[in-house]
Amino acid sequence: MRKNVNLHPVRAFSDRRWVLPFFASLLVSVTLFFAAVLGRFSSPYAGDPPSFDFISYARMEDSSEYFVESDLNSSLEPPGDSRMEPPRIAYLISGTKGDAQRMRRTLQAVYHPRNQYILHLDFEAPPRERIELATTIKSDKTFREVENVRVMAKSNLVTYKGPTMIATTLQAVAILLKENADWDWFINLSASDYPLVTQDDLLHVFYNLSRDLNFIEHTEIVGWKLNHRVRPIIIDPGLYLLKKFDVFRTSQRRSLPTSFTLFTGSAWIMLTRSFLEFCILGLDNLPRTLLMYFTNFLSSPESYFHTVICNTQQFRTTAVNHDLHYIAWDTPPKQHPRFLTVKDFNDTVRSGAMFARKFAKDDPVLDKIDQELLGRTEGRFAPGAWCIGSSDGGADPCSLRGDESVFKPGPGAERLQELLQKLLSEDLYKQRCSSQSVEPTNQTVN
Repeated sequence: MRKNVNLHPVRAFSDRRWVLPFFASLLVSVTLFFAAVLGRFSSPYAGDPPSFDFISYARMEDSSEYFVESDLNSSLEPPGDSRMEPPRIAYLISGTKGDAQRMRRTLQAVYHPRNQYILHLDFEAPPRERIELATTIKSDKTFREVENVRVMAKSNLVTYKGPTMIATTLQAVAILLKENADWDWFINLSASDYPLVTQDDLLHVFYNLSRDLNFIEHTEIVGWKLNHRVRPIIIDPGLYLLKKFDVFRTSQRRSLPTSFTLFTGSAWIMLTRSFLEFCILGLDNLPRTLLMYFTNFLSSPESYFHTVICNTQQFRTTAVNHDLHYIAWDTPPKQHPRFLTVKDFNDTVRSGAMFARKFAKDDPVLDKIDQELLGRTEGRFAPGAWCIGSSDGGADPCSLRGDESVFKPGPGAERLQELLQKLLSEDLYKQRCSSQSVEPTNQTVN
C-alpha cells in the first residue's frame, strides 16, 4: 500500500516537463510583441512623428473613393475633344455565300492606311470562298505591308433578326481591342453597302469633331412595337445549328422590363472606342444583362446597342440620332429596304450620308458612284492624298504610299459637313435618347 501511495508525488513532479517549453514560448511571444510595437511607432527617419492610418468616419459620407468602381469608371469615361492627330476608323465588313467579290470591292472603296479592317464571311459561305478571300487579301502588296486588314478565320452563322449578328460584331470589336489596334470609331458594313464619300473626306471632317460622339439611329419602343418585338420570345437557330434557318417564336410571352427602357433603330452604327470598351470590358453589368435579354428578342441588332447607350448616364448624351446611311423604303415600307439604282443616284448624293444601302451585286449605280464620287477605277483603291505614285500609262498611284495623315477632301466632305452640322444642332441635340424623339425614316435629311 505504501508503494501505491508514493507513486502520485513522483508522477506529479515528472509532469512538470512542460514548464520549460512554456516559458520558452512565452519569451518568444513577448519578444515579438515588443518588436512589433517598436516597429509600429518608430519612424525610419529621425524626428518623424508616429503615423496612424485610421479612416475617418466623417469621410465615409462620400465613400465612392473606397470602391474599385470609382477608379474604373473614370478610366471608362468618354474622352474629351482629342484633336492631337487625325482619327482612325475600324471597319467590320460582313458577307455571306457569294459575297466575297462584293466585300473586296467595298474594302477597296473604303480603304485607307490609317484605318483597321476586319472581314467576316459567315458560315453559309463554303470554305473555298473563305480561303480565296483570305488569299486575295494576303497577296495584296499594300495589305501585306500595312497589315491593317484581317479576315476572321472562324466564321459564325449569322441570322439577321437574331442575336448572332450582335455576337459577330462584338467578336470583331474584341479582336481589335485584344490586338490593341489604334482606332477611334467603329463602323459595321455589309457586302450590300457602299461609300458615298472618300476616306479623305471622312477623316478630314471627323478630324474636327469630338471623339466621344456615337452615331446610332434610335427611338424608344412604344405602341404596337411593344407587342410585336418586346413581348414575343424568339429562338435563333444560329446559336446551336450549323445551317441557317429563320428565327421562330415560342408560345410564351414576357412582361415589359422595369429596370431599363427599350430603344430601337438602325442596325448600322458608328460607335466610339470608349463606348464599345464599356460594352465589352466595362465593370457595369448593364451590357451583359441586356446581351442576355436580347438573346430571345426579335431583331435584336436593331435594339441592343441602342438600349445600352440610352440607359447609361455617361454615354446617353453622346448618341447622335442618325446612322450616316442613305436607305430608301417603299411606300408603305416593307420589311426590307428596296435596292438602290441609278434612278436613286441624285437623292443619294443630296442626302450627304457617308454610305448607302442596299445595292444589288454589280449594279451599274456602283460604277457611277466610283466615277463621279470616289474617283475609283475597277480593281483599285479609292485614291487619296496618301497615293503619291504616278498614274502615267494607267499605273496605280496608290502603289506608292505617302503621308497617311495628309488628306485631300473633295465635294463629299462639304456634303458630309453640312449633314453633321444639322445633326449636331441644338434642337436635335436635346432629343438624344429622349422618349420624345421623332422616329427616324432613314430617308434624305433635308
